[in-house]
Amino acid sequence: MSAGFLPPSVWNERFYSSGWRKAATDAEVIAPGSGELLGHTGMASGSDVSYAAMQAQAGQKAWEATGYDARAETLRKAAHLTEQHRDEIVGWLIRESGSVRAKAEFEVAVTIKCLYEASAMPSQPSGHVLPSEAGRISLARRRPIGVIGVISPFNFPLYLAMRAVAPALAVGNAVVLKPDPRTAVCGGFVIARIFELAGLPIDVLHVLPGGRDAGETLCRDGRVGMIQFTGSTNAGRAVGELAGRHLKKVSLELGGKNSLIVLDDADLDLAVVNAAWSVFLHQGQICMSAGRILVQAGIAKEFVERLAAKARVLPVGDPASQDVALGPLINQHQVDNVSRIVAASIAEGATVAAGGKANGLFFEPTVLADVQPGMTAFNEEIFGPVASVCTFDTDEDAVALANDTEFGLSAGIISRSVGRAMRIGEQLRVGLLHINDQTVNDEVVNPFGGVGASGNGSSIGGPANWDEFTQWQWLTVKGAPPSYPF
Repeated sequence: MSAGFLPPSVWNERFYSSGWRKAATDAEVIAPGSGELLGHTGMASGSDVSYAAMQAQAGQKAWEATGYDARAETLRKAAHLTEQHRDEIVGWLIRESGSVRAKAEFEVAVTIKCLYEASAMPSQPSGHVLPSEAGRISLARRRPIGVIGVISPFNFPLYLAMRAVAPALAVGNAVVLKPDPRTAVCGGFVIARIFELAGLPIDVLHVLPGGRDAGETLCRDGRVGMIQFTGSTNAGRAVGELAGRHLKKVSLELGGKNSLIVLDDADLDLAVVNAAWSVFLHQGQICMSAGRILVQAGIAKEFVERLAAKARVLPVGDPASQDVALGPLINQHQVDNVSRIVAASIAEGATVAAGGKANGLFFEPTVLADVQPGMTAFNEEIFGPVASVCTFDTDEDAVALANDTEFGLSAGIISRSVGRAMRIGEQLRVGLLHINDQTVNDEVVNPFGGVGASGNGSSIGGPANWDEFTQWQWLTVKGAPPSYPF
């Protein structure tokens, strides 16, 4: 893989804060598919984050005052650079995050789209003229928050960081990004390099991989006005509690236990294809993955047989050297967790129709049949390539099973009857609902968010970005002050 865009000499043992700075400590960057050492990422301390927040606050005012055309042009340049260096960025996603090529190419494509969508924001209307009395102008206008702290995950590392970074910058904020250290290059340094080359003023964006201390400092620092977090529900609860204690605006995009409902009038071939995609894409390491496949009893036996047959032939291996459908899980901890859930569910009465075993960081595409409410595979988010198939009798049963969770992110319903599917869908407590499609969908222009343990009801993307990364200010203007009675 060529390294003309992001050579190791730029980022190795460094992070990006007022330029590429040598870090006091670093961590290995390992390719999960091969075990290859790719370099060392600089690891930021709490004091590094505090310094970045101070510099970001100082740089934000000038960026906010920059003309809307200039801000838009910077984002367009960032999009052009991402297109220009697409192959190198795809290569980083494949090697560092274990993405198969199709997933990596899709991730870069939606990241480019995200940048172009954000580049349109500076020239959009940013408020309303409100009704008022004669001789007074009353306005509601959106203002940037100031400094946005972004904490992003390892699974779609580039896009899930950029979907917050780009719109936050577009409307005049500065950003301090803390990417997951496991994907610090493709989920952090790629973004830093893109905006560096696009001409973004140097203190407007800071990219600092780090551990818990760095994240906690970002949540506590008074110069950071908002935290946008994407990650696990347990971590999100801690982030929300700490940031809320310091009265920050908080956006939490968390986990899911998403249901794909297959009704008895569904086209089975299409239903199986949708189920396989929603479970096995990126080894199931997606918050929208179908954690439950709910299949109506009359078709369940044949459905399981077909899904198991598909799972058995899906190739698994290192996506950097092979043409495979599934790559590695991100690390051994995740493999151990998936193995624990599968083993516990088998002990509880589930049966293995396909797969079920790990080989190093590679986990076989797995189909668990006879999953029942209360089983570990029914309750827990797996974040691995495991289809948990549960049967139901009536449409009411499907609704009850799908809602039997604290999560509320995504749901899909497969049926030849759109009206029937809509009636079921209207009863589901989810932020994303797809009729005749599977659960993993994001098109950049859509509001994206969950409820319950899947998030705090906020959304990111499309029209929701204005709500997320700005705050309202009420402004009134009179020709002269009024004369009040006292």
